[in-house]
Amino acid sequence: MPNDQEIIGAAIRKACELGADVAGAVAAARLIDCPSAVAEKRPGSEEDRGTYIVLGLSHDPGHPELDLWEPGRGTPGDRILGKIGKELARWLQKEYGTSARLIPYRIEEGGIYLKDAASLAGIGRMGRSNLIIVPGYGPRVRFRAVWADLDSPDVEPPEGDDPCTGCENSCARACPMDAFSTGRFSRTRCLARMDADRNSGRERIDHCRACELACPAGDKG
Repeated sequence: MPNDQEIIGAAIRKACELGADVAGAVAAARLIDCPSAVAEKRPGSEEDRGTYIVLGLSHDPGHPELDLWEPGRGTPGDRILGKIGKELARWLQKEYGTSARLIPYRIEEGGIYLKDAASLAGIGRMGRSNLIIVPGYGPRVRFRAVWADLDSPDVEPPEGDDPCTGCENSCARACPMDAFSTGRFSRTRCLARMDADRNSGRERIDHCRACELACPAGDKG
């Protein structure tokens, strides 16, 4: 029988076979006091044991429909990630007898801070725009996570190079909300645009992606 580390490695590979573009793993306990949890003054994970398998799906600018938000349904991209996550959880249960489940997207419903999880899992690094910059894809990746009853070592991932080094503030110059006016990203200004979008009454909402689409990281030309 494989050990937990071998199963986690197999689960990451299986996630990519199921359609995820990137995947990684992080010990659940590491999310409890992750940076976003500290900033929001709330636990970042309801679990203090086990492992989160973090799944990432590229949202290519050529397929904007993946990011169209619908009330009560979310986005098509998130539904794809949800399907991958459920299939992965079933596979873990069937193949190894491992308890696993898809984690809700929203933190208020038992979710986790997905960008922190992706960073701690070594998938990418937080960029100036408050988005995870993923090698080969830039910030144009959405995330979900599966919790699995597997032990994962509580270790720091390799830090790697700062993905924003040498960039001429493309995200700040593109932002229609002036969310970088103080020199740092303002989540409040960014969310004001998102809240206005959601209150617009439109059936399908194309949320602002100006900063991520302007980012040169991961641009494959």
